[in-house]
Amino acid sequence: MARNRRLILSPPSTVWDLLADGQRYHEWVTGTQRILGVDAHWPQVGARLRVRVGAGPLTLDDICTVRICEPHRRLELEARAEPFGAARIAMQLVPWGENTLFLLEWHPLRGPGTRMHGLPVDYVASVRNGMMLTKLARIAVREHRGALRRP
Repeated sequence: MARNRRLILSPPSTVWDLLADGQRYHEWVTGTQRILGVDAHWPQVGARLRVRVGAGPLTLDDICTVRICEPHRRLELEARAEPFGAARIAMQLVPWGENTLFLLEWHPLRGPGTRMHGLPVDYVASVRNGMMLTKLARIAVREHRGALRRP
């Protein structure tokens, strides 16, 4: 299992707004080339987000399904990218003063990733997820500052 933590200098409501907007995942999820579709009831349980992921010409289509949703606190997704199987992506938002402590866990559920699970795979996932949280934090801080400036 890969675990990442990041203090985001904006409130949980701002961070949640980004998670709750499936059309914006390409802005902060590393490797996402484009959004193919988002169910209208995203991020409610059962809603799906379809994305194209990859680098250059090497792409595959991924489907993320919401498994647990506790608005402003917790979102858990099952990401399925065949032929690689599926993974659990658990995001938790913890109020930390006026800011957000963002906890992210990634764990393979099915497919080859379960057999290759361990230090090399977890390390690569941690590096990718760290990049992703950096992008998410930058967007959240920018949007929070913008909201404070508006009358």
